[in-house]
Amino acid sequence: MAISYNWNVDTVDVYPTDEGQTDVIYNVHWILIATDTQVDAEGYPYTASVYGTQVLDTSDLSGFIDFDSVTSAEVQGWTESAMGAEQVQTYKDNLDANIAGQITPTSVTMQLVP
Repeated sequence: MAISYNWNVDTVDVYPTDEGQTDVIYNVHWILIATDTQVDAEGYPYTASVYGTQVLDTSDLSGFIDFDSVTSAEVQGWTESAMGAEQVQTYKDNLDANIAGQITPTSVTMQLVP
């Protein structure tokens, strides 16, 4: 079981103007997707995801990057930093557990045949 993680941080909320800057990102709508190398019976990889929003600290805009120049990688870094390493790891651990539960379920639903 080798799991990779992919962030989608392409949707953001911005302040139209803040401290003389325009389109200042202050909130990120994020999705974290975990994909396992192991596949199910149909040949699809096991996946799990979690999503949320993360407010960013905009109190110091000295390193401001124009919106048109911001990359997804930068926004991902800001998001992870704002969450903190412990919270990011908790999300990943929960996704890992979700995938493990898909691979080896501890409960299944069945129907009786009439």
